[in-house]
Amino acid sequence: MGRLYDKLSADVRYREGLRACIHCGTCTAICPAAEFYNYDPRKIVNIVQNKDEDRIEDLLKSETIWYCGECMSCVTRCPRDNAPGLVIIALRSLSQDEGYFTESEKGRQQLALKRTIGEWILKYGYCVYPRHLSFELHPEAGPVWKWEQENLDDVFERLGGNLDGKGPGILRKIPDESLDELKRIFDLTGATERFEKIEKASAEKAAEMGLEDSEYFVKIYNENSGEHS
Repeated sequence: MGRLYDKLSADVRYREGLRACIHCGTCTAICPAAEFYNYDPRKIVNIVQNKDEDRIEDLLKSETIWYCGECMSCVTRCPRDNAPGLVIIALRSLSQDEGYFTESEKGRQQLALKRTIGEWILKYGYCVYPRHLSFELHPEAGPVWKWEQENLDDVFERLGGNLDGKGPGILRKIPDESLDELKRIFDLTGATERFEKIEKASAEKAAEMGLEDSEYFVKIYNENSGEHS
């Protein structure tokens, strides 16, 4: 087969997620993303089943594979026990491996996710860390969040949290040994290597667009063409 299809079919999520699609469209009918986006999981499955290299490459460079919310509603309804959601995960991984994700607006946002959620997990043990949810990057939160950010320690104390504190409590400081274990998990599962690929491809795209790293990050963080629904 072609290079891209061979790499895709080697992914266990693809092998487990696609058995014998009969193109009934049940996955699309139940899909929440399909209600709001130009997104059709049945068509995606059809493309990969046809093993057409050009169409697979187009898919990897497209916005389409980033619309799925991974709710896995498709799995619960498929009469042949397929899991289009798993196929999407495999396609996303391949897009990142090949650097194709930088060719779409939603794909480029992988860098923002890596530098926020991904790095916060490794550094703090949490996918959402309130000290870094800056008002400047989240103006939609309004002035209340600006005030809360300026008074974060007092707010958490009043609410009974333990922000960055020792011992139990909400958003307590995670021990270094636990963070070291998280890092080893990322290293052994390939997540660290995946992060490096995202950074490398994103740096190349930023250079192609004539942007400094910080400019590129702000652009992809805020960019929304409004053409996705």
